[in-house]
Amino acid sequence: MYSKINSKKLLHFILIIIGVNTLVSCQPEDSFVNNGLSEPIDASFTIAPSEDSANRFLLTVTSKNLIASKWDLGTGEGAYSGNNNEEIFLPDAGTYSISHIAIGKGGESETVTQELTVAESDPVAGNLVQGGKFLNSEDYAKWTSLDLSTSADWNFNPGSATINSTGGWAQEAIYQEIEIVKDKEYSIDMFVESTGTFNETWFEVYAGTTPPVLGQEYTDNRIMGLSTWDGCATSAFSGKLSSVGCVVNANTSTINNTVSFDASGTIYLVIRCGGNTFDPAGITMTNVEFRGKN
Repeated sequence: MYSKINSKKLLHFILIIIGVNTLVSCQPEDSFVNNGLSEPIDASFTIAPSEDSANRFLLTVTSKNLIASKWDLGTGEGAYSGNNNEEIFLPDAGTYSISHIAIGKGGESETVTQELTVAESDPVAGNLVQGGKFLNSEDYAKWTSLDLSTSADWNFNPGSATINSTGGWAQEAIYQEIEIVKDKEYSIDMFVESTGTFNETWFEVYAGTTPPVLGQEYTDNRIMGLSTWDGCATSAFSGKLSSVGCVVNANTSTINNTVSFDASGTIYLVIRCGGNTFDPAGITMTNVEFRGKN
């Protein structure tokens, strides 16, 4: 008799557990409705100019019911984690789509975007490169090819430039003139990426005072770059050259993207790439920058 009673109790307990699990499984994992975790969120924000600089702005979130804020400044670098009161610096003139991605309890998110027009470039940190975003034929025309090889070419696309080569130690370089000020420190950077796998390949950036000569390899004042001999660009990569590069600065013997000059005048920003084994995917760059440091 004791055994029968316990068996009935056990069966009743099992049925209760099954019922509870069924109820729980009916609620989708990604549902935020009536789960007690979410609250209404509001991604709206205000933009206020700074009194100190025409290129600095304060972004202020309206809602207090947020657990995190992400910002996309419309510069092509994507969203990043920030604060509810975010101070931003936009050194270049132009119109930017500023987006706030608000994240609330339970993981809900909402995005609000506002247009912001910056009237003038910052006199110190404004980008001195022309056509560095490769947006159109006007941008493409700002660059001159050195015509180093017939089997390597820079190909311009809307928003980027890609170096392609058949290999066999082929290379190509593009450059433009930039006016600089004596003893002022500048930083150079750009976004680079490739899905390819390379061997015996280089991608180097120079800022030299020697004028480039068509058909001649440029070697004056190397600042930064990629090099499979130094251990980078051996597999797929994507990011700022200052982050993914591994070529040392000729002036500091360290990985450093800054440069200064002994005299004011014209310098030449030269980007030279090639190699013996070159992946068909090529190497793509955009957002080329040459800026005075604040």
